[in-house]
Amino acid sequence: MSVMLDLPQSLEKELSTEAAQLGLSLSEYVIRVLIAGRRVGQGIKSGADLVNYWHNEGLIGSRSDIVDSQEHARLLRRQAEQRVKE
Repeated sequence: MSVMLDLPQSLEKELSTEAAQLGLSLSEYVIRVLIAGRRVGQGIKSGADLVNYWHNEGLIGSRSDIVDSQEHARLLRRQAEQRVKE
């Protein structure tokens, strides 16, 4: 099914930028946004729901630069502990 939308230019640019950051076409990204919007009313009731939500939003696996997540967390913790308070 095809749907034509007349989006404000600023919204189209914003959506295009977000799609590019995720490596998706604009139409693929808009479909994800619409699906996610429909789920808002359903709520997240379990950990599995949360993981599914993160997966559908492209958050899981989005940091290919982090090979070892536990080591990365340790590094962030050390950096926070050594931060100079102003």
